[in-house]
Amino acid sequence: MEPEKKSDIKSPVISGKGMIAMIVGIVVIIAAIFIVIMMQPGQGTVVPPVVCGPKVITYFNQNLAQQGIATLMSINESKGLYQVTFNYQSQVYTAYATKDCTLLFPTVVNMITGSAAGQVTPQATPQATTAPVKSARPTVDLYVMSFCPYGTQAETSMGPVADLLKSKADFRIRYITTVSGTTADSVASLHGSGEAQEDLRQVCINKYYPEKFWSYINTFNVQCYPSWQNTTALGSCQKKTMAAFSMDSAKIDTCSQGTEGITLLKADQTASDNNHAKSSPMLFINGVLYSGSRTSEAYKQAVCNSFETAPAECSTVVSSTPAPSTSTTSSPTC
Repeated sequence: MEPEKKSDIKSPVISGKGMIAMIVGIVVIIAAIFIVIMMQPGQGTVVPPVVCGPKVITYFNQNLAQQGIATLMSINESKGLYQVTFNYQSQVYTAYATKDCTLLFPTVVNMITGSAAGQVTPQATPQATTAPVKSARPTVDLYVMSFCPYGTQAETSMGPVADLLKSKADFRIRYITTVSGTTADSVASLHGSGEAQEDLRQVCINKYYPEKFWSYINTFNVQCYPSWQNTTALGSCQKKTMAAFSMDSAKIDTCSQGTEGITLLKADQTASDNNHAKSSPMLFINGVLYSGSRTSEAYKQAVCNSFETAPAECSTVVSSTPAPSTSTTSSPTC
């Protein structure tokens, strides 16, 4: 999704090693613009990280991105600032923002040790490959955030594939969150506490009603997700959807609000950390990062190519649900 407007600030496109220098310059410009335009002391009202992170990325994409878009990977508190980690042009970078989200810095220097933290330096990122890893029973891990529009679209595309091959391969939706404690309130997700609660609800539904899980996901995404910013409407839709599939809402509530749901979500966090899966959606098949089209047929072909011997079901053509773009390298993510 291209930003509607960019500023007149332009830089020459640099390839190769010069890209890092360009990014350093861009982030320095960000700092200067925030200081000159905002003219805030950086000590105003604290802005929640789930608000500040997207604000930083939106500003970057609308004013400074030269090719493609940046995507937020994480935002965490560090020494009184927000540490913002983002992906831009297949590289991972880090910068720091004040907690009122008015000033952004490319580097924070420790005056005791002399070392610099938060420098805009590439970090390890998952590398996409076209060579599949084959197995008798492939594992298909789709990493999403339940309120991410691109994640829900990927789920919609994957649903028919899971229905077709569920007896031949292991399909899992994994949720991208940060779990810092042992209660539901300790779960942080990019789109706020409502998303964290739905992530918990969905991992519990998958545990207790695995045969109904994909049907719930599809119905939720179509009927409930559009109301994700309206707590009352969302809650009502969630209850109706669970009732429609004859799910025990009390059981799901107990799971999602207790240690059981936290344990399930922590397992997803561990898998996400191990695969460096921080953007929604990201798809791994037998541990290999998928980089093709986000359609049902393309997903099916990728899974079928990962069998040692493809089953007969692979000859079935599934409907191709349109996706925002043709590949994960250019498609937008949360």
